[in-house]
Amino acid sequence: MVDRGAAPGFRHDALVYDDVEQLTAIAAPWLLEGLAAGDAALIAAGPTATGALREAVGDDPRVMIVERHALYRARTPTAITAFRRFAAEHAAPGRRLRVVGETDFGTTPADWREWQAYEAVVNVAFGPHPLWGLCVFDAALPEPILASVRRTHPQLVTSAGPAANADFVDPASYLRALPVPEEPLEATAPALADDDITDCIGPRHAVRDLLRTVDGPPDVLEDFLMAVDEMTSNAVRHGTPPAGLRLWTPPGRLVCTIRDSGHGLDDPFAGYGPAHGEDLSNGGMGLWLARQLCDHVAIRRDDRGVSVRLSTSWR
Repeated sequence: MVDRGAAPGFRHDALVYDDVEQLTAIAAPWLLEGLAAGDAALIAAGPTATGALREAVGDDPRVMIVERHALYRARTPTAITAFRRFAAEHAAPGRRLRVVGETDFGTTPADWREWQAYEAVVNVAFGPHPLWGLCVFDAALPEPILASVRRTHPQLVTSAGPAANADFVDPASYLRALPVPEEPLEATAPALADDDITDCIGPRHAVRDLLRTVDGPPDVLEDFLMAVDEMTSNAVRHGTPPAGLRLWTPPGRLVCTIRDSGHGLDDPFAGYGPAHGEDLSNGGMGLWLARQLCDHVAIRRDDRGVSVRLSTSWR
């Protein structure tokens, strides 16, 4: 499976494994072949897979181990930034960083959607970076997740080797078709509602005053306030009036929907990096910040306009 002649750039393969023996039989030789060819190697998997892989590569000190929870239970832009940094720091000139990654999809439909989207986004976000991802998935995962695996990875790897994946879907098309889970709170009376927002200052003060009454971690509340402020500013400055905001504060959770009457935010990759690249002085960071500050960010479009739903939980 080693690719000695390929120019550096992202490759995104998937391995669906039935047991750890199958996983190690395929992934461990792939890591060792990469090391022999001059690639760097990293494992970011669950404890069972990590332990088996470490043993299978002879506990080779050249294989970096990253705690999976630190990457995949963070927010998706954080994981993207981290893998780019690992590649920049560890891939030798002309070579790649090989990663055995086991995405933690979480436990709720909203969690699933965040990480299903991530698997599509990285096909573009990692395009020029010297990374080769072998994403590994337990065959016992729920079928909706396994279906998304087949649609987001250009190559599938089995005991017979890698093969082109006929089920792979263009990432932009996949993201646009990925459904947004329903949020039952949106059918209930909000704790705060403003359906005619014309400036950012009033909503900022109203949201801050309401969050002061919420029994939650101060840093989580402050992050949520910042995300709501960023999305409200976007709706007022770049959207079509009228803009509106609705906020719910059930125990242990915060949910806020910000809308405007236009048809913006049509880029399915928006918010997975700064809008203007590495030059942060040009702005365009609102949605990118919101994705880092909240557990879930869902964008919806219909004939009434566009809405952004932010949610965070500390239960």
